[in-house]
Amino acid sequence: MTPEDSASRAVLSAVDRHPTRVLRPQRAHPESVVRPTRAEINLAHLRHNLRVVQRAAGGAQVWSVLKADGYGHGSKAVARTLERAGVDGVCVALLEEGIELRDAGIQAPILVMGGHYGRALDELLHNQLTPVLHDAGQVEALAEEVRFAGGPRVDVHLKVDTGMGRLGATPGEVARLGQALLDHPEVRLTGLMTHFACADSAGRTSVSDQLALFNRVTNELQAMGIVPQVRHAANSAALLRVPEARLDLVRPGIALFGVEPVAGSAPDLRPAMRIRTQVIAVRALHPGQSTGYGSTWTAQRDSVIATIPMGYADGLSRAMSNRGQVLIHGRRAPIVGVVSMDMAMIDVTDLGKVEVGDECVVLGHQRGRSGEDTISAGEIAEQLGTIAWEVLTSVSRRVPRFYREPC
Repeated sequence: MTPEDSASRAVLSAVDRHPTRVLRPQRAHPESVVRPTRAEINLAHLRHNLRVVQRAAGGAQVWSVLKADGYGHGSKAVARTLERAGVDGVCVALLEEGIELRDAGIQAPILVMGGHYGRALDELLHNQLTPVLHDAGQVEALAEEVRFAGGPRVDVHLKVDTGMGRLGATPGEVARLGQALLDHPEVRLTGLMTHFACADSAGRTSVSDQLALFNRVTNELQAMGIVPQVRHAANSAALLRVPEARLDLVRPGIALFGVEPVAGSAPDLRPAMRIRTQVIAVRALHPGQSTGYGSTWTAQRDSVIATIPMGYADGLSRAMSNRGQVLIHGRRAPIVGVVSMDMAMIDVTDLGKVEVGDECVVLGHQRGRSGEDTISAGEIAEQLGTIAWEVLTSVSRRVPRFYREPC
């Protein structure tokens, strides 16, 4: 190696060692809110759902999946509530999400499942986060970071792709990965995991096939002298529907927030999120007059149109234009015209007197002078041709979360 090569290598090493500062986006704070639009999170329902999941888990550890800002509910407050209620651990997708929880004071084990840590391995170790690895190169890089930091060995989980076809070591790569673990004692395998592709489907053949392959991989690693402390595979659907998939640890996400992953799988769950706003304007339209961009809705009769301060930038999908509904006074009222970025229009002609300041519920339950009704995330998802997961995680950070402890 020439002196020039040595110098270049030293510079590259210094660059690689340069710490990465991980920044996290901020949400609108309740104390700074001017708009009446808000998401209310029922913490009692969250604790209730944890108890439902714990009973279904049959003794397996319960690690809550709080990726995507706790499925839109606010990961920090949700994590605090679940930690106090006895959850065994937390799973996130991103390193940034794990750091955010540590900064919020969460002490429970945190598993980072996304599989990509960039040049922030020092942050991973500093915050005592457990990474999910799927490649021998990751084992080597993490071992080098541990040696450089001079800290204790780090615990990791290994992800095996048994049929999802997305992330994880293939069964054919497991032996090489196992050897990398044996060659680098700085890294200790404590967990082995996989993920089901069709746990929410009617049949169980796919789940059974994936479990069988997972068991073969487990045996292969054990033959090499590598025995994980825990094995896990079950998401909400699998833990509620497939007892043999619960293994040592389950990873519920959507169920904790009160949404059944499969209809009838857990009717005792209670929705944790309610989104409400208020009417900010009321106007009369005569036959032939229109509302909204493109004039896609035209009054066929004398009509009363209310405007609410919530639009697609907040999570009220533009695809709900001229098809969605909201609740006012406990009754349904149709969304008319195109949903704007910040506002939407509601036809309240049949609701009696509607005034500025009246509550409007976009998601959840409302009891009012004209009755009571509920709009669920599942109902909205069906209208949009998507899933409840997307509905909840689409509620943007500019909608403040208010946390409630109902009497």
